[in-house]
Amino acid sequence: MADPVTLEAHALDLLIQLIRIDTTNPPGGERPAAELCAREFAAAGIPAELLEMAPYRTNVVARLAGTGGGAPLLLAAHLDVVPAAMKDGWKHHPFAAVIDNGYLFGRGTIDMKNMAAMSVATMCAIARAGIRPRRDIIFAGVADEEVGCDHGSKFLVEQHPDKVRAEYCLGEVGGFSVNMPGSDRTLYPIQIAEKGICWFVLRARGTAGHGSIPREDNAPARLGAAVARLGRTRLPHRVTPVVERYVAELARAQSRVRGTVLKGLLSPRLANYVLKALPNASMRRVFQAVLANTVSPTVLRAGSKTNVIPATAEAEFDGRTLPGQTAQDLIREVRAALGPEFADLEIEILREHGPSVTEPHASPLFDAIGATLKQHDPQATPIPYMIPGFTDASQWNRLGIRCYGFSPVRFDAKDDVQFGDLYHGVNERISVDGFKWGARVLHDLVKSFCA
Repeated sequence: MADPVTLEAHALDLLIQLIRIDTTNPPGGERPAAELCAREFAAAGIPAELLEMAPYRTNVVARLAGTGGGAPLLLAAHLDVVPAAMKDGWKHHPFAAVIDNGYLFGRGTIDMKNMAAMSVATMCAIARAGIRPRRDIIFAGVADEEVGCDHGSKFLVEQHPDKVRAEYCLGEVGGFSVNMPGSDRTLYPIQIAEKGICWFVLRARGTAGHGSIPREDNAPARLGAAVARLGRTRLPHRVTPVVERYVAELARAQSRVRGTVLKGLLSPRLANYVLKALPNASMRRVFQAVLANTVSPTVLRAGSKTNVIPATAEAEFDGRTLPGQTAQDLIREVRAALGPEFADLEIEILREHGPSVTEPHASPLFDAIGATLKQHDPQATPIPYMIPGFTDASQWNRLGIRCYGFSPVRFDAKDDVQFGDLYHGVNERISVDGFKWGARVLHDLVKSFCA
């Protein structure tokens, strides 16, 4: 077994260094982060290489060679992060990596430089211990996940597939602790599915004119009304098999009464009432997102001068599709929600890719995840889970890799930190003790599964 103090200290030091490298995407600039990982691998005697589709959009791939007794395991993490700025209300500078009251603050602490740091530290610890794993262990620290994966996992899958081809992958999002009211068990969602994307533009056209003379076909006004309608409309309720299993597991972890109420989420007739009764807004939003296709308005564009009525107004929407649904299914639901009043508005799809699902049944890795969690937390209950967003798993799946979201971290229930609110949020942070715990869990899982 690796010295836990050395493993934890190495992982935490790496995470702090990674947070202090600003890899905001756009523009990305992941090269310094990739080079840091490569230096750590080199110091442990693990070969690593840097691969780029474009200058400074760097991926790092390392391989700890095994004996050939099993197909490789891929540990994957993206090195880019979404924008963050002090003016948004951060308590500490988002790229300063400040530890405050037991938490490390910084953009990427959860999404997802934590997994990069744990994975590098895990592979280095195994190599330094002189262990020859049965399976090859591969690390891919990739660029560009936050803007669609083109320069990262998509590039590697299409241009360097043999460098990352594996039987299984561990990545984001999963392995975080969930303490349910009224239960003595700790739930650990393990991602096995993710929604697809359908990013589109909604466009209104009208007659241009002088701002002093109002027009009934004012494009910004019509667009605003349409955006408002979509913003308050919940698209049709849909239950997928993975969410049905997830709700069933949650219900079993509750008292009989609470469990019965939770199962109401699966009923189109009862779901809205149950959603309103959930104990916090974060949980409510997540369930709303996994029980329907969704659209969120994110960008508005209209006009360039105050006294000129523009002929065109546009809104960009982030649309997400459930397993079994397509981009065209989502557009049909959007058209139905808008109704005849807005039938003349144009819809242009900007980007789309389908949902992905990895079935957990009869999987030695999924079983190993559960066993390792229970070793470190006897009350642990791993649950197959679907995330509302997308990850690099959508690309790894193209190589037939079975992907599980598992970047373990534990939160103290008394801190009342909602994991879902940390993603892309102000004051993104991770529990230092919870991160160290996760580093031990990941190390022990990888070591036992591969060695």
